[in-house]
Amino acid sequence: MNQLIVVIVNSGFEEQVMSAARAAGANGGTIFNARGTAQSQDLVKFMGITLHPTKEVVFILSSEEKREAIMNAVKKSVGIATEGAGIIFSLPVDSVMGVNL
Repeated sequence: MNQLIVVIVNSGFEEQVMSAARAAGANGGTIFNARGTAQSQDLVKFMGITLHPTKEVVFILSSEEKREAIMNAVKKSVGIATEGAGIIFSLPVDSVMGVNL
């Protein structure tokens, strides 16, 4: 079975995610721009406009054997206790077409 590793980090930390993941055996990933929906006390107001924190979501398709090493490397680099504030989880993937893992 394959795994989809999902990493949600503060904007600007996506390259650190991919560097750590590649060093741990990942072949690549896909990066999406996102916007957080923080509690109202965490939102920043600027000239009457509410700014939502920007995030990056990184999808990394991995074999089951590489999943833990990749996740641990990403956690060490940009985990929740770092400036990147990364949240990392994985989901099982039943079948894959078009890529070699």
